[in-house]
Amino acid sequence: MTTTTSSTHQALRPAKRLIGWYLALSTATLVGVVLLRHDASVVDDAVWTRTVIVAASAMLTYLFAARAARGSRGAFRRLRIVTAVMTVAIAVITVLPGVFPVWLRVEQFVCGLLLLAVLIVVNGRDVRALFRNS
Repeated sequence: MTTTTSSTHQALRPAKRLIGWYLALSTATLVGVVLLRHDASVVDDAVWTRTVIVAASAMLTYLFAARAARGSRGAFRRLRIVTAVMTVAIAVITVLPGVFPVWLRVEQFVCGLLLLAVLIVVNGRDVRALFRNS
């Protein structure tokens, strides 16, 4: 079931903007990894894997937000799940010592803050009510 009100566009606008920043940062990081791929002290297999996963999830998250803003309840549910899972995964990445370089942990911390803000928006009572009452 979908809701087609302009209320969903308005309610999810802040989340889409935050996810846009998350996507831009993730994409820029992936581009940086590609450019620095020959420097093993900066880019290793773990960095490659993590940046690809985060960039892909950022793209999916943005697509879910866009569809949710158009009223898709399924996309809204996926948006809530993906942002929660990625926020937890990013929190773990930022606190694990030695697994990832400091520069990537800092980038992930910023991504985590953006996603935390998205979680607050999409789990707000008013936003959830828009999808519950459709």
